[in-house]
Amino acid sequence: MLNKLLVANRGEIAVRIIRAARDLGIATVAVHSDADATALHVQIADEAVNIGPPAARKSYLNAEAILKAAEATGADSVHPGYGFLAENASFADAVTAAGLVFVGPSGDAIRLMGDKVAARSAASAAGVPVVPGSDGRVAGIEEGRHILIETGFPVMIKAAAGGGGRGIRIARDLAEFEKSFPQAEAEALAAFGDGGLYMEKVIERARHIEVQVLGDGTDAIHCFERECSLQRRRQKVWEEAPSTALSSRMRDELCHSAVRLAREVGYSGAGTVEYLYDDADDRFYFIEMNTRIQVEHPVTEMITGIDLVAESLRIAGGERLRLSQQDIRSKGHAIEVRLNAEDPARDFAPFPGTVGALRLPGGPGVRFDSMLYPGYQVPPFYDSLLAKLIVHAETRRDAITRLSRALSELEIGGMKTTKPLFLELAKDAEVQEGRVHTRWLEGWLDQNAGALASEPQS
Repeated sequence: MLNKLLVANRGEIAVRIIRAARDLGIATVAVHSDADATALHVQIADEAVNIGPPAARKSYLNAEAILKAAEATGADSVHPGYGFLAENASFADAVTAAGLVFVGPSGDAIRLMGDKVAARSAASAAGVPVVPGSDGRVAGIEEGRHILIETGFPVMIKAAAGGGGRGIRIARDLAEFEKSFPQAEAEALAAFGDGGLYMEKVIERARHIEVQVLGDGTDAIHCFERECSLQRRRQKVWEEAPSTALSSRMRDELCHSAVRLAREVGYSGAGTVEYLYDDADDRFYFIEMNTRIQVEHPVTEMITGIDLVAESLRIAGGERLRLSQQDIRSKGHAIEVRLNAEDPARDFAPFPGTVGALRLPGGPGVRFDSMLYPGYQVPPFYDSLLAKLIVHAETRRDAITRLSRALSELEIGGMKTTKPLFLELAKDAEVQEGRVHTRWLEGWLDQNAGALASEPQS
């Protein structure tokens, strides 16, 4: 087992990892920027080290400073959380080269699955269906025109090294394709330092479904699926498990395909295999693998009772998988909503500030993951995620009712948050019936923007 873990992250995920480590008797080290000196993860860790100025590139993205903090505190392991350096293969390599344990897959596995073209090839090798498109990187716009013969329109132009919805353009005709291709190339180069592109057919009205996997480098298992179809600008806002769209047969096919892929790449730790599901044709297609813990992992924990972070720490400490596939059962329904420091009444404008009165929801089946406390100054330098509200109930309808109740109890004074969005979505008939897809929320927002009144600031 690991002895002392450095958490190379901030916010609610750093708090989550520190708590899981301490439950296992592992000492913890928090790192923080100047802006996060009073953050909750700093307060609850056994030790804390300042690694630089507020700008992420000078602190949370500064691998050298993080490794120096690990050396100075005698940490024997590093957990990257999500975001920042979590899917940086060079950082994973550097942690290992320093004689430390990287809590996650190897740098080679991150490198393989982080390149979307290589990941498609690995998925195909594992017998996992992929979205029709280019076999590899597209050499240029002329080659792209030839690929259009197979894909047709609409077509998606995507950054090979991309993620988080960046470096993506959708073209619906040839003129739009010829305009979008160089734009996507330039954005990919600016965002990822790699202008490589590939192309995929657009699956209209697709659902976004992902499978949680755990691997120990030799074997792998799944912990069922999550549906993440409610998205704004390709960013997930509402996640749930299980998906209402899948039959038992399709669920088995989808989940077992994810396990095949995890075994194919020798995956270690917690990871997520993401798919588009076309419910009109009852077919699924691999899109990418996230080689880290996901923001939405709590919904899987709620339906399975498995602490995914703790299992990842055990695997990193040298244990084999403690669970076999037949040990894992799915019970009830769970929903997670992301509470961001944004004002939905003003086109989701960022709203950093100071937390005033804080009233948290509770009761059976309610979980609240956050880094909030009264008087906390939310800095403007990082992602706007404040907290995640997760609910669990016997049925999906009961889970939505419980979500509405928990949201009505929640008060985060002094802040504008995305709470009004979720109160309205929970009342929507199509959401209640599960009739959504990845572009549904954008259309809903166009029609319902006026209903998203600002929260009072108390």
